[in-house]
Amino acid sequence: MPRPRKEKITLPKKRGRKPKLPSAPKVLVSTQTKKQTETPETLKGFKDILPLDAPYWDFVRGIFYDLAKSYSFKIIETPVLEQLALFKRNLGKYTDIVEKELFEFIDKGGVAVALRPEGTSGVARSYINHGMHNLPQPVKVFYDGPMFRYENPQAGRMREHHQIGFEVFGSESSAVEVQLMLLAHNALKEIGLSSSLEINSMGCASCRETFKEALVEYYKSRRRELCEDCKRRISKNPIRLLDCKEEMCQPIKENAPQIIDFLDENCKKHFMQVLEMLDELEIPYNLNPFLVRGLDYYTRTVFEFRPLGEQKSQSALLGGGRFDVLVEQMGGQPASAAGMACGLERLIMRIKEEGVLLPAKKRPDIFLAHLGPDAKKRAMRLFEELRKEGFALIENFAKDSLKQQLENANKARVRFTLILGQKELQENNILLRDMDAGVQEEIDIKKLVPELRKKLEQKSLLPELEEGSTDMI
Repeated sequence: MPRPRKEKITLPKKRGRKPKLPSAPKVLVSTQTKKQTETPETLKGFKDILPLDAPYWDFVRGIFYDLAKSYSFKIIETPVLEQLALFKRNLGKYTDIVEKELFEFIDKGGVAVALRPEGTSGVARSYINHGMHNLPQPVKVFYDGPMFRYENPQAGRMREHHQIGFEVFGSESSAVEVQLMLLAHNALKEIGLSSSLEINSMGCASCRETFKEALVEYYKSRRRELCEDCKRRISKNPIRLLDCKEEMCQPIKENAPQIIDFLDENCKKHFMQVLEMLDELEIPYNLNPFLVRGLDYYTRTVFEFRPLGEQKSQSALLGGGRFDVLVEQMGGQPASAAGMACGLERLIMRIKEEGVLLPAKKRPDIFLAHLGPDAKKRAMRLFEELRKEGFALIENFAKDSLKQQLENANKARVRFTLILGQKELQENNILLRDMDAGVQEEIDIKKLVPELRKKLEQKSLLPELEEGSTDMI
C-alpha cells in the first residue's frame, strides 16, 4: 500500500522584514505632567499676624500690661481646650455661642471638648481647682490669648481672635467693676481711641424673674413681627431677646420693658454706687436699658465701651460686667466676681481706621559691621559682649557686603557704626564711624566699651533727631 505523501507547507516570504522576536513588555509613559503640589492656605476665619502688623499688637498689649501692673493684676494662662460642659453650663444653653459658634468635638478618648470661645469660664474653673478662695481676696488676674468661635468672619472678629481680659474674684464691692471701667477708660485713652461707655444693671436672679415675666408678656403680643430666633427665645431664654441683632426686631425692642424698673433695693443701691463713683472719677457714661451682654452668667452691672457715635453692640471695643453666682454654680465656694475683655483685632482695626499714630521707636545706637569671614566670627562675639553691656545695637551678619551693611545702618539711622575688617582684626582695633558727623576714627577694641559710653553720653546732650524705622527685612 503506497505511503501518503507529506505536503510541504511553505510560508510566504516577507520582503525587507526581519523575523519578529518576542517583544519586551510595553512601558506605559504617562502623558500627564506632574501635578504641582498645592500650597496649604489658612482656614476660613483664621489669619496670620505678620511682622508688619507686630508694632500695633505690641503697642496695644504694652498699654494693657502696664495698666495691669498699675492696678495689681497678675497674669494667668489657662488651656485653649476645655471640657465642653464648662461652656454649655456657664454661657447659657440657648446663647448664640453655645447653639451656633462652639468649636466642639469628641477627642480620641471619647471626651466632649471645645476650644474656648471666651476666657472667663476657664479662669473661674482655675480659681476653683486651685483653691484660690483661700488666698487674700480679691484675687485679681488678667489673661491674653486666642479665642475661637465658629461664626461667619466679620469686621474685627475672626473665627480665631485674641482677647485681653481682666477678672476679679472674691468681692461684691461696687468699686470692683468701677475700677475695671476706669482701667478700660484709661487704656482706650492712652491708645488714642475716642469711645463712649454704655452701662446697665441686669439685677440679681430674684428681681430678674419679675422682669422676665413682663418681657415675655410684651414680646408675645408682638410675636408675628419677630425673627425666628426671637420667637424661640420667648420661651427658651427671654433675656436674649434684648440681645438680638436683627434689624426687624430693633423697633420692637425700643418699647420693651426696662430692667432698671424691676431692680430690688439692693441691686438699685449697688447700681447707684457704681454711677456715683463714675461721676466722681469724671468718666462719662450713657444709661442703656437694653444692654444685657451676650452671656448668661452676668448679674447686676454690665458695660461696654463703643466707638464714639456708634451704638451697635457689634462694634463694642471692650465689655464686661459682674458675675456673682458663676463660681458657686460651677461647684466652688460662693465668690462674687466681675470682669471684662477686649478683642485685640477689633482695637487694632479701629486704630488704623482712626489714623492713630504709633509712638516712634527708639532708634538703636550702634550698627556693627564686618568685612571678611574671620572678622565676622569676631564681630558675632563682640555683638554679644556689647549687648550684655546694655548697648542698643543691631547687625546684619547675613550680609557680607560692607556696602549693603552700611546701607542698613543708614536706614536704621543709628548714631554710630562699628566696622571690623581683617586689618582691624590683626591690629586688635575697630573703626568707629559717627553717622551724623560723617567722621570715623580707629580705637583700641579693649577700650571700646568706655569709649562708646563717652560718645553716647555726648550725643545725648544734643537735640534728638526725628526717629525713623528700625525694621530690617
